[in-house]
Amino acid sequence: MTDITELLALIPVDDIAGKLGVDKQTAQHGIQAALPTLIGGLQANAADPAGAASLEHALAKKDTTLVDGRVSLADIDTNDGQKIVDNVFGSNTDQVAAALGSAPGGQTSGLVQKLLPILAPIVLAWLAKKFLGGQQGASITAGASSGGGLEDLLGGILGGGSASGSKAGGATGGGGLGDILGGMLGGSGSTTGGGGLGDILGGLLGGGKR
Repeated sequence: MTDITELLALIPVDDIAGKLGVDKQTAQHGIQAALPTLIGGLQANAADPAGAASLEHALAKKDTTLVDGRVSLADIDTNDGQKIVDNVFGSNTDQVAAALGSAPGGQTSGLVQKLLPILAPIVLAWLAKKFLGGQQGASITAGASSGGGLEDLLGGILGGGSASGSKAGGATGGGGLGDILGGMLGGSGSTTGGGGLGDILGGLLGGGKR
């Protein structure tokens, strides 16, 4: 099964830390917070037919060579990354960054704001490779046109399955975004007791093309 740890292994943590002027551990904390949130935001958008169609179109055009090996910062277009972030979170971007910045770990909301445009192109290229088999211009599979195939892929990465069982943005079910964030951020993401980071983000994810 596709796992987010596979994506994490592609991230040039040392290079990102140097670029942003922070130590490796702080950069790692920020990356571990931002990656599942980006994927959760994409899944929340994919739960809507228009959002799924928009994401599928973007994936079909995405150059996957960025993730053929360990990612080079020189190959990342952060302007494109910011557009992706704006499409995923919309006007909620600042609130998402603030929520992640307040979670346990060395990351701050300011660091998360800088990380998101760096990580977003990596996430989309990686998803395109998974969803389309790395074939540029490949046609979307028939089952994916409704968003089901894409939702299943995104849900599987987060460990929550498809959104038909539990909406990623809500993070109310076991094994969803709340749990993955909880594991990465010292338990703050767990929503079992209510009021956790997953609950806060649940209302913010998918604020883009919904």
